[in-house]
Amino acid sequence: MKVTGPSGATSSQGSRPAKAAGGGFSLPASGGAAGPASAAATSSASSVAGVSALMALQGVEDATERRRRAIRRGGGLLDRLDELKLAMLNGQDGAPALERLARSLREERPDEADAGLKGVLDQIDLRAAVEMAKAEAARARA
Repeated sequence: MKVTGPSGATSSQGSRPAKAAGGGFSLPASGGAAGPASAAATSSASSVAGVSALMALQGVEDATERRRRAIRRGGGLLDRLDELKLAMLNGQDGAPALERLARSLREERPDEADAGLKGVLDQIDLRAAVEMAKAEAARARA
């Protein structure tokens, strides 16, 4: 190769044949036509298996994720109960806070194996249900 200035490098020779490295990797000459076809079939099958494995993993929920969801749901219920308490203390209509509380209470509760967390979540759910029942009783009286 010869460098001739700002125009860049020019090749003095045409394309060179590739040199075979001694002791390097080489493909066997027999079955050359079957090699690429079988590689394509294997590649296609493995990509399908890879996608289905990823889809299956996304659907699996481990114990840590269930625990996080349960804690998030309990925290949300406590937040809605605080909103209701503040609305009542300020003399405001608590209907919007009650609606949000009811919506949070209807959310699916993940099964929790930890007995301590399950007990706390049961108490939160009970408190929210009591507030909903008190509001329903007040509506019935009015």
